[in-house]
Amino acid sequence: MSRDRARFLFLNVGHAYDHLFMLLFPTVVLVLEREWNRPFAELLPYALGGFIAFGLGALPAGLLGDRWSRPHMMTVFFLGIGGASILTGMAAGPWGLAAGLTLIGLFASIYHPVGVAMVVQGVENVGLRLGVNGVAGNLGVAAAALTAGALAELIHWRAAFIVPGAVSVATGIGFFFFALGDKGAEGKSQGNKGRQRAQIGGSLVRVFVVLGLVAIFGGVIFHSTLVSLPKMFAMRLGGVTDSAFQVSLLVSMVYVMGAFSQVLVGLMLDRYPLRGILMLVAAVQIPFMVAAPQVTDWALVALTTMMVFTIFGTIPIQDTLVARYTTEDWRSTVYALKYLLGLGISPLAVGLVALIYGGTGEFTWLFAVFTALSVSIFITALLLPRGDAPQVLAETAASPAPSGGGD
Repeated sequence: MSRDRARFLFLNVGHAYDHLFMLLFPTVVLVLEREWNRPFAELLPYALGGFIAFGLGALPAGLLGDRWSRPHMMTVFFLGIGGASILTGMAAGPWGLAAGLTLIGLFASIYHPVGVAMVVQGVENVGLRLGVNGVAGNLGVAAAALTAGALAELIHWRAAFIVPGAVSVATGIGFFFFALGDKGAEGKSQGNKGRQRAQIGGSLVRVFVVLGLVAIFGGVIFHSTLVSLPKMFAMRLGGVTDSAFQVSLLVSMVYVMGAFSQVLVGLMLDRYPLRGILMLVAAVQIPFMVAAPQVTDWALVALTTMMVFTIFGTIPIQDTLVARYTTEDWRSTVYALKYLLGLGISPLAVGLVALIYGGTGEFTWLFAVFTALSVSIFITALLLPRGDAPQVLAETAASPAPSGGGD
């Protein structure tokens, strides 16, 4: 296997781990409701610290990736998130659990600005590559519910954190030795700064305004869906399932089927204008969001699967915007700013779910919010330039990229 393929494999595994560790708790909490005899709305806010750290940690992680070493930052990611998960599994009480979840979020914040920048490094048609990487991340989303549900049900809720943590530490050790010999992984284009300045103009400003708004609107939808879906299934699939493990299995199935939208969207991004694809995805998801709260059992599973399919499909669109309009020097930092908005909004998403469920005992109003945000994404997409202008990426890929500091 070539070094580029091996690096891409590690990066895909890292993306899966990133989402897996961040989403272990929404399934574990279903077990803790019984074990600690506390309601869902009271336990869920213990995850807030992790989601805050997940967003706020992105900017310093991106800066370190650009100015120090992306491979070294990825090593910190694997080892750190695994160690933090093990500590979370050893927590003595609720506040220890909250501290552990916060530490997981801090290390998880490294992946998106650093790992995604490495995925698109030196690649001209980034859509498919980002789509495959996105599928890996969403398979981690799917595996989170299944892993946490199985380990918590068959062993103990602590095992749901400790076992994956040990696996990540082992992966980090392997990545460290791989990265020592991967001299081309940095990809810093120090000679590209003049070209980067030349690209700044009205269209670029407009693109980043759109990127910021879509990251915020999409971030609320994405994180609220991930946090609420296990509980919604537990409540409304009474004719289909009767255990936390069965709920986690169905949630995982929805995420797996939805994940492959990113490959389809990635292929489209390499062939068609990005503006039209974003508008199409936003428009298609609206009817599923309207209909999902009205049904139960298998109809609910079907509609939420289609909804998640479209939600996940927006992710490679946002990442392609960054890849096409930034140079290698600052790509991790720009990704960090994008994820600071998209992931930084996640505490609001957790609070929104807790507020709506705590006040109504249902999720109908949450889906009304989703619908309004999807309409907003569609309208925002109209601000994008009508044609794609991937000049920055083409120039970056065409110029030799010397290995950067740290290796």
